[in-house]
Parts: sequence; C-alpha cells; structure tokens
Amino acid sequence: MAVGLIFEGVGVSQSQYDQARNEIMPDNQMPPGMLYHAAGPSENGFCVIEMWESQEVLDQFFREKLGQALQNAKIDAGPTFFQVVNIMEP
Repeated sequence: MAVGLIFEGVGVSQSQYDQARNEIMPDNQMPPGMLYHAAGPSENGFCVIEMWESQEVLDQFFREKLGQALQNAKIDAGPTFFQVVNIMEP
C-alpha cells in the first residue's frame, strides 16, 4: 500500500532544502520507490509532500539516505507519515 510523507520544516530555508535534495536526489532524479515529490516555501518555513510505493521502501530510504541528509543540512524536524487510501490522477 502506498505511503504519504508530509514534512513541515518550521524555520527551514530553501537553501537547506536544496542541500538535502541535492545530496539524496542528484540531478532531481527520484529514488526507486518514490512516486511523487513536491516542495515549496510555506508560511513558517518549507513544506515537502511525497508519495512512496510502500512503507518498507520509504523506511529503507530514510535509514540509508534521508536521515543523514537532514542532519547534514542542519534540519532537525522530521516528517509525518500516513497510509494512502486514495490517489486521484488526471
């Protein structure tokens, strides 16, 4: 079952986001298992929304890449995860 990720990075700047993204997704290439990625500035910092094929794939990505990239970019906020029950596409 697909899994969603929402990251509300209060106080996170675009340069911090760019640093982490460049480390884990060079050339803006999505890693295996990622279905969708959207990010942008929010009222309080930076917001990221992602969809993943499964919890297992997301957990592996977090362990192997994302956790370290967040530390390297000095981002101490973590994401919220949810089970996806509906996806609508055009």
